[in-house]
Amino acid sequence: MSSAVNTAPGARDTPRRRTRVFALPEARWAAAATVFFLLALPLQLLGAPAWAWGPLYGLAYIAGGWEPARSGLLALRDKTLDVDLLMIVAAIGAACIGQVMDGGLLIVIFATSGALEALATARTADSVRGLLDLAPATATRLLADGREEVVPTTDLAVGDVILIRPGERVGADGRVLSGAGEVDQATITGEPLPVVKEVGDEVFAGTVNGTGAMRVRVDRDASESVIARIVAMVEEASRTKARTQLFIEKVERRYSAGIVVATLAVFAVPLALGADLTGALLRAMTFMIVASPCAVVLATMPPLLSAIANAGRHGVLVKSAAVMERLGQVDAAALDKTGTLTEGTPYVTEVRVLRGSGLDDNGLLALASAAEHPSEHPLARAVVDAARARGVGVPVAEDFTSTPGTGVTATVRGRKVAVGSPIRMLDQTRSPDAAALVAELETEGRTAVLVEVDGSPAGVIGIADQARPEAAATVTALASLTGTSPVLITGDNPRAAERLASEAGIADVRAGLLPQDKVAVVRDLQSTGRKVLVVGDGVNDAPALAAAHTGVAMGRAGSDLALETADAVLVRDELITIPTVVALSRRARRLVVQNLVIASVFISGLVIWDLAGTLPLPLGVLGHEGSTVIVGLNGLRLLREAAWLRARADVKAPV
Repeated sequence: MSSAVNTAPGARDTPRRRTRVFALPEARWAAAATVFFLLALPLQLLGAPAWAWGPLYGLAYIAGGWEPARSGLLALRDKTLDVDLLMIVAAIGAACIGQVMDGGLLIVIFATSGALEALATARTADSVRGLLDLAPATATRLLADGREEVVPTTDLAVGDVILIRPGERVGADGRVLSGAGEVDQATITGEPLPVVKEVGDEVFAGTVNGTGAMRVRVDRDASESVIARIVAMVEEASRTKARTQLFIEKVERRYSAGIVVATLAVFAVPLALGADLTGALLRAMTFMIVASPCAVVLATMPPLLSAIANAGRHGVLVKSAAVMERLGQVDAAALDKTGTLTEGTPYVTEVRVLRGSGLDDNGLLALASAAEHPSEHPLARAVVDAARARGVGVPVAEDFTSTPGTGVTATVRGRKVAVGSPIRMLDQTRSPDAAALVAELETEGRTAVLVEVDGSPAGVIGIADQARPEAAATVTALASLTGTSPVLITGDNPRAAERLASEAGIADVRAGLLPQDKVAVVRDLQSTGRKVLVVGDGVNDAPALAAAHTGVAMGRAGSDLALETADAVLVRDELITIPTVVALSRRARRLVVQNLVIASVFISGLVIWDLAGTLPLPLGVLGHEGSTVIVGLNGLRLLREAAWLRARADVKAPV
């Protein structure tokens, strides 16, 4: 039950690929626009002459506005009115009537938003590319004459035989021809413990062989491996999700087109009826300013951004306003098991001593922990940790040996102690009492470890993955919010999954799933019209996180790919914050509706005044800016601690 470290082919550390912020042109232009704006603003406020701050504002307009303007014009060529183009026009219009600062602020906000979106896209692409590095670059291929050769894994063909030594990564998907090993395949299935692989068993590229040597026949080309399929699924799902927009953006497209047409009409109709050019232009400019979507934009963003900031203070990193809006729409949840609902670390649940062994619980644990102490296997560490937690001394072991797939043996205080797999050891001892104990523990979803002393069974240790303390409360809260009980999706074995599900209060359990199977479950739920929230932590969860309406990753133990693919991250792994942030999102959405009503009342009133009478330009600007300030302040209400507490109260579940 020990694991070795090897620097042979395939056992290599892979560098993490991560795009730097300022490697992106969008980020550089947004930063330049922000700097120019921040240089100009104090000069203007301090009463400096226009020649001092005017050029700086101009540079801010150019740096932050040229790319949205270009994109908007290209969209216009395709007969689509991009809201960014209208923002640029509104900013220029504001500058034309003396509101240079307002236009500059609008430019900076849009440039920064575009830079953040580009960064998120680049980081996700980094993680997808980095996933390919999980598969080793080389493998040891066995030739027909028995010789070995190290070749790139891309050169492996179906039918080739490769040698996997202890500590190496498996170079290709295939089946074991000979030998045995304990393979950590958490990246593929999410199972918390290494899995014994013997003749005929399937192994996956990128998984790590802990002990034992295996000869593996390659069954799949590198482009068709499970790792490669995970990459393809993440990329496909991410492209699909990228088309999701804020509701307000969908409204803005029609609104923007209407404003453009209306502005032209306000200018052209009076001019055609004999009005003077200056008066018609002033009225049209006033109309465009009072009808511009600034208040509409601020009606949406401050509540969502305030909710993002509030969630961040409580350990939930929500990556964008669109994500915060989507969180409030979820009406179904699918939860991973290992590392999500559980701690992801095995621990001893019980120690059972057989009658006639002459030992008590602590005595059995002392002998077992001594034998396991030299081992690096996760189960061995769980046994040693349990002994220390109980204050049981760990004696010194001698003559330690480890057999892959079976267990360890050692001499402790003059007694020969063996600890390992009941399947292997009970075949030799045929002890009915021990077999009954093992069957009982395994039926309850525990991993059973048999302890022999001097060749006779002495007891059985039960080991399991510990559920997080707040798992049950989170499941109850999500069921209350979504109106349906969450689904458990896991690559772990059905018995362990059922045990955890019973503890957490989940009735629908889908166990033994590969990454593509998890995606299938999510898509099946979504085919019924559900908006599914997926919570996971591993590489194997990434495709499901990407395919879901909203994906949430565990922050502390989450893989790079899961963290980048997910829409939100639990920085402190506090599950109960998930239903709270869903409730906060719903409050933000309600506040957005309030703001849209306020903005529409102001805009319609000012527009009617301008069209039916003569709206003085300063008064129009004052009304426009006033509505913008009101909706902005209303949205900032979600920054307060009370907003989080009210959202938590909305959950109506014990914390």
